[in-house]
Amino acid sequence: MRIGSVIHGIGAEIADPDGWVWALTQALDGYRSPRQIAAEVAASHAAVDEGAVLQAMADLRQAGFLEDAATGVPGEFSEREKVRYGRGVSLLRWMDTSPRGNSWDVQLSLSRARVLLIGLGGAGGIAAQGLVASGVGSLHCVDPDVVELSNLNRQVLYRERDIGRDKVEVALESLRALNSDVAVTGEVDEVRSAEDLVRLLRNRAAGAEGYDLMVLSADRPAAIRSWANQACLETGTPWIDGGYRGPLVTAGAHVPGKSGCLECYRSSQAESRDLRLPPGQHEDTVSPRMPWSPVNAVTASLAGALFVYAAIAVLTGVPPLHPGFRLEFNLMLPGEPGWEPVHRRRDCQVCGEAVR
Repeated sequence: MRIGSVIHGIGAEIADPDGWVWALTQALDGYRSPRQIAAEVAASHAAVDEGAVLQAMADLRQAGFLEDAATGVPGEFSEREKVRYGRGVSLLRWMDTSPRGNSWDVQLSLSRARVLLIGLGGAGGIAAQGLVASGVGSLHCVDPDVVELSNLNRQVLYRERDIGRDKVEVALESLRALNSDVAVTGEVDEVRSAEDLVRLLRNRAAGAEGYDLMVLSADRPAAIRSWANQACLETGTPWIDGGYRGPLVTAGAHVPGKSGCLECYRSSQAESRDLRLPPGQHEDTVSPRMPWSPVNAVTASLAGALFVYAAIAVLTGVPPLHPGFRLEFNLMLPGEPGWEPVHRRRDCQVCGEAVR
């Protein structure tokens, strides 16, 4: 018997030679108590007793296939939100393999989340739209730039009429029109140091408890990812980063105290690659970075979508992934695997044992 669909990672097959497991699933219709179900199945199948049926129900619940039909939608959601998020709730519950009693629990976690987004370019704009559409509780956006004509080949948050306007101003109008139930705020500001990011992460706009997640979608200045790594370790804030480098699209998640940091990942990557470089030569000499990154709507949108996927996974635990991970999608090799966990390194110069 198959349960949970035929999709790899969700579906499962159960050996059922006597047919009682199938009878059990048919009886799990929300109109009987567990004791009633166990009695009915045991009475109609001599091969099983009530205790075994109850244990099977417990196993199905632990695997994430059951929920309590008596639970309703939490009162925190309005009738409009029930309609808005209904299809998303179904998807997240389908992907959820934890023993939750209510299918809306994951959406409830999302609706309570506070997210800081740095950078409203191509990937950042898509990430902002996805987070707001998905129903995060609040989103605070930071970007120093104005809309330019050269942005419009991939920054689909903006229109020709927006050229010359602050990206933050345009983004707030669009995002609030997309979902007025999400608290969307923003500021025109440029990050120039790790201290700037610490200040933003501790901004009172996030409330006394700070942000639950930071999404870094800015690539300037060059040191901004290292600053983000330092600031998030200092404040204990999980964060997402990534973007695009030509046809290679990436997204990474880091959870201080539970996963490796960005420098852990960089060190592991440096050890695993053999670029056959002369001693002291940096990899940029064989793969130089341009003043601007070649990009179109495909690579920017894929990066932004991966940001949203990673953000939801970190905030809700759905799907249940390693706390720190790296996703890659190479447009030149679309069938090539691109997921790996980011483990903490004891010798890391930023988060290792020597700097605790």
